[in-house]
Amino acid sequence: MENFIYKVKDRVGYLTLNRWDKYNAFDKQMVKEFESFLKDRMYDSSIGVLVIDGGESKGFCAGLDTETYANEIFAMQPVDAYDAQARMSRLFLAMRRIPQPIISCVHGAAAGIGFSLAMASDIRIMSEDARFSAAYINIGLGGADMSSSYFLPRLIGSGRANEYLLTGNWMSSEDAMNLGFGSKRVPKEDILKEAETIAQIMISKSPMGIRMTKEAINANIDVGGLEAALQIEDRNQMMIAYTFRMK
Repeated sequence: MENFIYKVKDRVGYLTLNRWDKYNAFDKQMVKEFESFLKDRMYDSSIGVLVIDGGESKGFCAGLDTETYANEIFAMQPVDAYDAQARMSRLFLAMRRIPQPIISCVHGAAAGIGFSLAMASDIRIMSEDARFSAAYINIGLGGADMSSSYFLPRLIGSGRANEYLLTGNWMSSEDAMNLGFGSKRVPKEDILKEAETIAQIMISKSPMGIRMTKEAINANIDVGGLEAALQIEDRNQMMIAYTFRMK
């Protein structure tokens, strides 16, 4: 990969966005690399947790590269532009489908796609200077993009989510914590250390238990009622119990 750095330590995968000279903005090649990376993690039992960070960039991720890829998309035929849009948006579905819990470590600005990377993660650790924007509306496009209209209302409630999606205003790290969007808020130099601490706790648990817990949480976000939620939980618990019994 040209735009990412990937390392593994103690069953924790560390993925660093490495287009630092472009504020980690996504171009076509970066989309392809991230898509391929997530596909490879789908059946990768060698790691139990994935940590994503912004590396040496001034901020986590500025979103779509408006200088290059955005112009390419707007110049495409409608069907090709639609495919490009769908391909990018499905990255966040893939983040939820892979079995490994994802911890995002956000410093500085996370705008557009950067915001969505944080939303689609399971745990969000942020520095004190972290800030978030659904910047889609600011460039003349609809404010509901890249999974934001799905994730944000579920994470912070529709009232404040609507405000951010309709205005593109920045959410500070303090607001993110107060709204329940953030998991931890620490000094910038400590975000990866905090992620490693949480990751190691998860790694110490049953791998099947962690996988089934992520699956149940994601499934039950959309479940129709308590009965269906209980059925998913019951199935998972019995599958895990049976696995231990067979050992």
